[in-house]
Amino acid sequence: MYPYQYDPRFQNLFPPGGGQGFPSFPPGGGGQGFPPPPPGGGQGFPPPPPGGGGQGFPPQGGAQPPSSPPPAFTPAPKLGSGGPSLYAVNPGAISGCLYRYTYIWPRNGRPYWFYPTFVGRRSVAGYRWTGSFWVYAGVDVNQIREFQCV
Repeated sequence: MYPYQYDPRFQNLFPPGGGQGFPSFPPGGGGQGFPPPPPGGGQGFPPPPPGGGGQGFPPQGGAQPPSSPPPAFTPAPKLGSGGPSLYAVNPGAISGCLYRYTYIWPRNGRPYWFYPTFVGRRSVAGYRWTGSFWVYAGVDVNQIREFQCV
């Protein structure tokens, strides 16, 4: 199930019923320090904030990834020289690419297809194409050298 090897040295890390002032594990197992689980189960995690899916996950009920891959072609950069740019990308400019296939040339790293669904003051969030599927991701606008929506 997990790609980790079992190490028996750690099997007594949480002794049953707690020990030496430590609560029992798992929560709700009869030890001090943890409240009983809420009615209906629960895993000890609070519900996600309204409208947000939590770290690394898209907002609940929000924008979905595109139902198809990005275009098969790769747009050519418009900066011509291909050298570094002294200017940061304006979030207002990239907001015109919301819900459109957008090719991103980052300041560092390889360019990629992106499908923006949110533009903030200093960041853009949406779906990044891995070459096989879309993954929810965010990027700081200062890390974008150039972009082009199609």
